[in-house]
Amino acid sequence: MLQDILNLFATETRDETLSTDDVRLALAALMIRIARSDGDFAASERAVILTAMTERYGLTGTDLEELVAEAETLEGKAPDTVRFTRVLKEHVPYEERTALLTTLWSVVLADGERDAEENSLLRMLAQLLGVTDKDSALARQSAEKTA
Repeated sequence: MLQDILNLFATETRDETLSTDDVRLALAALMIRIARSDGDFAASERAVILTAMTERYGLTGTDLEELVAEAETLEGKAPDTVRFTRVLKEHVPYEERTALLTTLWSVVLADGERDAEENSLLRMLAQLLGVTDKDSALARQSAEKTA
């Protein structure tokens, strides 16, 4: 099944019937990639990811844990980040992508540290998600206010 998901993300032509589960999985994997980017997947970062998935998709309990576990495996096997951002950019409206960027910044800020690797990754993600520099800065500022 994991190989099927990896194949889905690697496909150049997209099926317009992409399920909500695929979008959720792409977002969770992207958040995990961000959390791991500084070499330390802190408990506070995991808590932000769990909270974000609960608030955005209403996931709780076993459903939430299974999705995050699947996303951790997927993130570990995915050779690049584009496969995750592509799914989000193609299937999430712009306004929601800016909100996603705020959530991604919240993952970065969760451990109280913001290093150069995380900053660089978030700048790249904003571009890949098609979010303007201005909206990206506003998303970061919003995340900083709630951190």
